[in-house]
Amino acid sequence: MSTTKKIPSPLVSFLPIVLLIGMLFATIRTFGSDALSGGSQISLLTTTAVCVFIGVAFYQIPWRDYEIAITNNVAGVTSAIIILLIIGALSGVWMISGVVPTLIYYGMQIIHPDFFLTSTCVICALVSIMTGSSWTTIATIGIALLGIGKAQGFEEGWIAGAIISGAYFGDKVSPLSDTTVLAASVTDTPLFRHIRYMMITTIPSLVITLVIFTVMGFACETSGTEQIAEFTASLNARFHITPWLLIVPVVTGILIARKVPSIITLFLSTLLAATFAIIFQPELLHEISGNNDLFEGTMMSLYGSTSLQSDSAMLTELIATRGMAGMMNTIWLIICAMCFGGAMTASGMLGSITSVFVRFMKNTVSVVASTVGSGIFLNLATADQYISIILTGNMFSNIYEKKGYESRLLSRTTEDAVTVTSALIPWNTCGMTQATILSVPTLTYLPYCFFNLISPLMSILVAAIGYKIVRRK
Repeated sequence: MSTTKKIPSPLVSFLPIVLLIGMLFATIRTFGSDALSGGSQISLLTTTAVCVFIGVAFYQIPWRDYEIAITNNVAGVTSAIIILLIIGALSGVWMISGVVPTLIYYGMQIIHPDFFLTSTCVICALVSIMTGSSWTTIATIGIALLGIGKAQGFEEGWIAGAIISGAYFGDKVSPLSDTTVLAASVTDTPLFRHIRYMMITTIPSLVITLVIFTVMGFACETSGTEQIAEFTASLNARFHITPWLLIVPVVTGILIARKVPSIITLFLSTLLAATFAIIFQPELLHEISGNNDLFEGTMMSLYGSTSLQSDSAMLTELIATRGMAGMMNTIWLIICAMCFGGAMTASGMLGSITSVFVRFMKNTVSVVASTVGSGIFLNLATADQYISIILTGNMFSNIYEKKGYESRLLSRTTEDAVTVTSALIPWNTCGMTQATILSVPTLTYLPYCFFNLISPLMSILVAAIGYKIVRRK
């Protein structure tokens, strides 16, 4: 790539970001949670064009530089795109095979009124880990738990806080989560290495959260658990619930522990779940295919959307799947965001912006704190967690490398700052979605989302302690 001494100033460099913020605000205001279906992508491509125009017209940066940077950026996330496609297939077949329903069924057996908030957080965490989606968890089992909690006398803010805390814990550490895959790929960190390193900040944050919910559970008067029994009965009636299905997550956990490459692990887990679907849920596969063809039903559960009816509206929504096709909006967004990041890099604007942050980075704490502050700012500014993860990773990757920090520190800090705080911002796509799904205003549940509030602070605290933070010479 060609070099030039004329680099855009930080003020000029912020112009594309300001334009992006304005376009995303208008897009989200118009389309709401459907903004990811195309509006956000067009906003990214438009601001990419503006960035290229400024660089070519005023700073004589050749188009070839932009082309190379964008190509390299897109090439860098190809493995992430493959992983996302496999994750789409896996999430569909895990549901249809009965793996996720079995986990929910046994998980809900532990609910007791005094431990309702704690159990709610744990159940949502487990479901979110297995599905890889906080949105799906909140929109399905979260709604069911909200109704149960209200019937037991809990305030909706506390219930929603427990649901969102658990769901975003699972979303953050699940190898099936698109945000987890994205944070790892943008920072060039192996997926399972990224997840294991996140446990250092994530587990303490969850423990503190569970302690708070446990204390509150004993302080509130509660009623019966009839709704829990009805929901589990509906699960048992629709699926063949058996402990044998737990072999799938156990084998997956073993493969992860043995550090098998993520693509191989996810593929083998998908293959095993598809086999179990044929063995334990043949009637569901017949229903999906519409003509009693097991092969067709299995294939459809892997690549397409499925919708199975039950006697519970909540359960019907829970067991609906999207397969590989459901990942296309995320993949589309990632590619467009990579174009924007490449244009910002080639024009020198990204370097100009990061130079502002470098001035405050004197030690490990200031490096991590600057990353956290930048991630939260981008979450507020762009109103989208995917874009914020990509921009944060791109902005700080060179800084962490030059200062000798491992890439996993950046990937963990990015998730601690961006993924979990997105649900706390009323105009963010996550905040709007969760408030709409639960019918609880964002500012009502915000004070009770303890995991989401503690995670960024825990990231800075661990950096201050210096635990497991390695610096290369």
